[in-house]
Amino acid sequence: MQAPAHTDTNSHLGQWRGFLKDCGAVAAAGDPFQHSGSLTRVTGLVMEAVGLKLAVGSGCTVLMPNGNRVEAEVVGFHGDRLYLMPTNDVFGLTPGAKVIPWEHTANSAPVVSGKGSRRRRASDRVRHFPVGEELLGRVLDGVGRPLDGLGPLNVERDAPLVNQSFNPLDREPINQILDVGVRAINALLTVGRGQRMGLFAGSGVGKSVLLGMMARYTSADVIVVGLIGERGREVKEFIEQILGPEGMARSVVVAAPADTWPLMRLQGASYATSIAEYFRDRGKNVLLIMDSLTRYAMAQREIALAIGEPPATKGYPPSVFAKLPQLVERAGNGVKGGGSITAFYTVLTEGDDQQDPIADSARAILDGHVVLSRQLAESGHYPAIDIEASISRAMSGLISPEYFEQVRGFKQLYSRYQRSRDLISVGAYSHGSDPLLDRAIVLHPRLEEFLQQGMFERAGHADSAAKLGALLALTI
Repeated sequence: MQAPAHTDTNSHLGQWRGFLKDCGAVAAAGDPFQHSGSLTRVTGLVMEAVGLKLAVGSGCTVLMPNGNRVEAEVVGFHGDRLYLMPTNDVFGLTPGAKVIPWEHTANSAPVVSGKGSRRRRASDRVRHFPVGEELLGRVLDGVGRPLDGLGPLNVERDAPLVNQSFNPLDREPINQILDVGVRAINALLTVGRGQRMGLFAGSGVGKSVLLGMMARYTSADVIVVGLIGERGREVKEFIEQILGPEGMARSVVVAAPADTWPLMRLQGASYATSIAEYFRDRGKNVLLIMDSLTRYAMAQREIALAIGEPPATKGYPPSVFAKLPQLVERAGNGVKGGGSITAFYTVLTEGDDQQDPIADSARAILDGHVVLSRQLAESGHYPAIDIEASISRAMSGLISPEYFEQVRGFKQLYSRYQRSRDLISVGAYSHGSDPLLDRAIVLHPRLEEFLQQGMFERAGHADSAAKLGALLALTI
């Protein structure tokens, strides 16, 4: 910027005034001071810093002496001390390391790249992550960085991890049937578009296979998959063997495996939900698959205990049970005539204990649950869905009363046989004592066949309903 030439005449005073005004604008837009704090303590998962006043949820960067950096988020404070949780390894940090808020750190925040890139505002310290159509077919980590080696995202939009609560009166009711391609669910646990279902299972009973079937066969515009806290090898298997090229073309995968830091796992679940919200708000019907909700709760437990929150139910602090509904309630239908998020959350029941505190809490806030039985899985019954223990709370409003009676009749036959299985197997039951049980004994092989399905077999809702009607119409 060049100053006007010196002159004694009053005619050039206006030029000087304009020059000084421009200088003031440049100075106001600049940032002459770099606000920073210093690291005072690293204990376990938590870092403590002083010298900064940042809100909870703000992002910052800790600079190492060797030039490396650690991204972190403010998760709490006590007096003038901030509690920071890192997203990556803290190896190499030293006492007194510089802590810099994001708006003062070049390229420290995961700012979107491409035409839509922008400089963070000084008041914008809350983490924003890339969203957009460009994410389809991509695999990202918990902070929006590509894992697939396909280059930069080149997105034009970003969104915060946490959005404002959705007014429940603005949501469109669940009134459309969603075809998930699994016969037992379509026919007996009918799911509606915008419903939130839990998949309750212990380890090794086939929940990943069932999720893969729904990912391939569900009628949805976009699929968002959050692989949170699971084995790292399952990420590639899910992409290549379960989704495949065709499924991946309409999917976004957010992966935060078990070996990542708890904050990364926590953010991965919120980020996957943010991506699903972006597509829903643009009129898309989204299928959100979260594997697993339990690992999300465990990540929050690690963070809460590390910053001193007292444990409550079986070692879970109260904040865990506050976080679960906040995450789940973000899914569901949008405004009338808009898009939807149909969500399936897996819940790991440790030791097959259905009264596990996380399972019990999730069961209360979800719109239904599908329970997978280890006994059925061990007997070669796949998918190992325990029809007696499973329920879809939106089902009665989606199907006709006549069809509901058929579903009830199937469950009565199946349940009556299961309760009398021991008597039947030892020959203690006398034919003719119970007409309903007599019918259940005759139809039991067909009932078992109806509930089983191959991994690469698709069963549409209409075909499943027709097959159920034909089964119950059989005479003995």
